[in-house]
Amino acid sequence: MRSRGKRIAIKLAGWGFIVLGILGIFLPILQGILFLLVGLSLLSDDSPWAARLLHRLKKKFPKINQKLEEALVKAREFRQNLFKKKPKPNEAGD
Repeated sequence: MRSRGKRIAIKLAGWGFIVLGILGIFLPILQGILFLLVGLSLLSDDSPWAARLLHRLKKKFPKINQKLEEALVKAREFRQNLFKKKPKPNEAGD
């Protein structure tokens, strides 16, 4: 089970991506749809409405679903690399 702080951080990140997605719909610089899908995927673990909406969007837009899956794989790899424990320097060799 996730800690409370981690759940709150994931919810904040999910809502942050949704806000960026809404802005991205109106601003040509941002990829609005991609940010919306990433936000929904983050929220879908705890929110049934987000899971239902994400499922409907994946079904309706298969090309976007493929891009989302690629982005989620990259994000997962980045997160794993970010939270890897760094080896402590060898005190004998220093």
